[in-house]
Amino acid sequence: MTTTTDPEAYPALNSLFSVAGKTAVVTGGSRGIGAMIARGLALGGAHVVITSRKEEQCRATAEAINAEADAAGTAGRCTPVASDLSSMEGVSRLVSWLYEHLTSVDILVNNAGATWGAPLEEFPLIGWTKVLNTNLVAPFYVITGTLPLLRKASSPDRPARVINIGSVDALATPSWGNYSYSASKAGLHMLTRHLAKQLASDGITVNAISPGPILTDMLGHVAADPEVEGDLLERVPLARYGQADDLIGTVQFLASRAGSYLTGTIIPLDGGISGCAG
Repeated sequence: MTTTTDPEAYPALNSLFSVAGKTAVVTGGSRGIGAMIARGLALGGAHVVITSRKEEQCRATAEAINAEADAAGTAGRCTPVASDLSSMEGVSRLVSWLYEHLTSVDILVNNAGATWGAPLEEFPLIGWTKVLNTNLVAPFYVITGTLPLLRKASSPDRPARVINIGSVDALATPSWGNYSYSASKAGLHMLTRHLAKQLASDGITVNAISPGPILTDMLGHVAADPEVEGDLLERVPLARYGQADDLIGTVQFLASRAGSYLTGTIIPLDGGISGCAG
């Protein structure tokens, strides 16, 4: 085996983890985890398209990200697209928009999600259909719909990236009655592995991140109740919520040169909940 001491053979760390100049799509990017991801990519110099079913909120998030990118002096931009991915009409509308406005997609983040909680014997059918359509069916058709754009962005040493946002509730049994949510995210994890094998020859990596409790508006009701919050954080070996930097750093790794040899993995970004069980 030959080695080299040529410094040009080893990219600087800021280049290794760079997403500058990339085109990214983040579904459900107007708030919560999706907005964190979109902000991180845009501040890293990527052009980020975010989707949301609420047009005003989507536009407001994009404007806030663009203002921050301008202030930071980065070339990153954020573009809002209103689309409800709980229906096939919404998926088709998004895919059509992408083909009209983009020539390729380097990074696709499937983050849009829904949850539903109810007692076991009262759990309604709508709680299954809505959650499965949003969390599992929509990501599949967004991926297949954008495959030509992903293929255009890929090369042998720099693959295009699909990053699915799963959940710790698909790795460790939840303590509440969100049956369809945990099942849909477990399905998304398996779909990630299946598509990773299928798309490897196309130069597309497919990985998933499974967040534990990250403090967003989705967990606002938990943070407002000290007893409930205490019970939640007792499950976390690191004894804290995940922060935006934790999430952004993991996405940036998967989306950059640093993560180009990784596919079919489920990264448990959960403070040790799934890895330290028992």
